[in-house]
Amino acid sequence: MTRPRVKICCISSVEEAKIAIDHGAAALGLVGHMPSGPGVIGDELIYQIAQTVPPPIATFLLTSETKPQDIIAHYQKVQTTTIQIVDALEQREYQMLRDELPHVKLVQVIHVIDEGSVREAVEVSRFVDAILLDSGNPNLAIKELGGTGRTHNWALSKEIRKAIAIPLFLAGGLNKDNVRQAIETVEPFGLDLCSSVRTDGRLDPQKLGAFFAAMG
Repeated sequence: MTRPRVKICCISSVEEAKIAIDHGAAALGLVGHMPSGPGVIGDELIYQIAQTVPPPIATFLLTSETKPQDIIAHYQKVQTTTIQIVDALEQREYQMLRDELPHVKLVQVIHVIDEGSVREAVEVSRFVDAILLDSGNPNLAIKELGGTGRTHNWALSKEIRKAIAIPLFLAGGLNKDNVRQAIETVEPFGLDLCSSVRTDGRLDPQKLGAFFAAMG
């Protein structure tokens, strides 16, 4: 089994970006404005951090915008390598994003709730470069779009991974104690984590080291 790539999310400074990369992160998540959840930073800081990150490390803009023109406008302020769309894209207008931003990777988040999430992931996988499975709930009055610290039903995640032809990232409540089980159950391309490698909101090098060691 190939060792999954690791994306460290909620990066809040150039220093945190460097710590994550030094420990083996293949990608960094930079959180734009959200209705809820941790790690939100301003677009100017996202841009500053993204400019310091050397290839081949990927930088993901997490955007809660749902209209393609608003996503494009958000991206143009930050210039990351990748856009992570954390809510459903209105009318599935991915082609507009492709046409305007042909060199930018698109990752769609699917919040794993039930079998409907499997169908949604399979449908959307035709339009994007990767799917990221998380444990939020966009159906709530105040949308939960990630950063919950909860796991979801990995049996559904595995079903999705087997049904799609593009890379799959697994997020939601991953930590050093469950990461081996997550890898063995889902066999994802990548893992995405935020809260489990932080202490008082700050990236913790010891917790990062323990997580990477636990991956095996």
